[in-house]
Amino acid sequence: MGQGGKSRRLQARDGELGEAVARAQDGDESAFAVVYRIVQPGLLGYLRGIVGDDAEDVASDAWLEIARDLGRFKGDGAGFRGWTATIARHRALDHVRRQRVRPRGTTLEQDVLELPGPHSTYEQALESLSTARALELVRTLPTDQAEAVLLRVVVGLDGPAAARVLGKRPGAVRTAAHRGLKRLARRLGVQDPDAGVTDDGPRTLGEST
Repeated sequence: MGQGGKSRRLQARDGELGEAVARAQDGDESAFAVVYRIVQPGLLGYLRGIVGDDAEDVASDAWLEIARDLGRFKGDGAGFRGWTATIARHRALDHVRRQRVRPRGTTLEQDVLELPGPHSTYEQALESLSTARALELVRTLPTDQAEAVLLRVVVGLDGPAAARVLGKRPGAVRTAAHRGLKRLARRLGVQDPDAGVTDDGPRTLGEST
């Protein structure tokens, strides 16, 4: 199915998420369970791309903080996904520091690329992969590119929201996501990876096979 259909599904899900968050903030435990079911898959996929097999432990730490600070959150469903991704990222970075793993980050050029076309060849290639295989490939990218792709594709954030999570300019995050997807396309043997992603909305991986 096309990206437009997926974006509409994400928007509908964000409405449900926002309502569940509001009820959970009022003390509804069943609503918090709904919040967890909606958010956890993307959050866990994002963390797997950062810390690998330790993702579930890091996610547990993140959810403890999310539950503790839930009353402080203000915003809608999409904003909540960004907020939880920020918390998860901080816990992941703490974990990496504890493990003394040096980040693989690379210096981004500070240019802003014009990246047209929502249906690029590398997006189509990604959609043909299982989620597990895609995450394995994403983890081979430089850290800045991997995080940008994970936030856009796995968590489903739009460009500005992903930039807020990473504390970077939207153009830099768009550039990193574009370059990361180009690298993935080359590794998948896609011949024409020159189209790009836009900031119009989130991206999603294909369903697991």
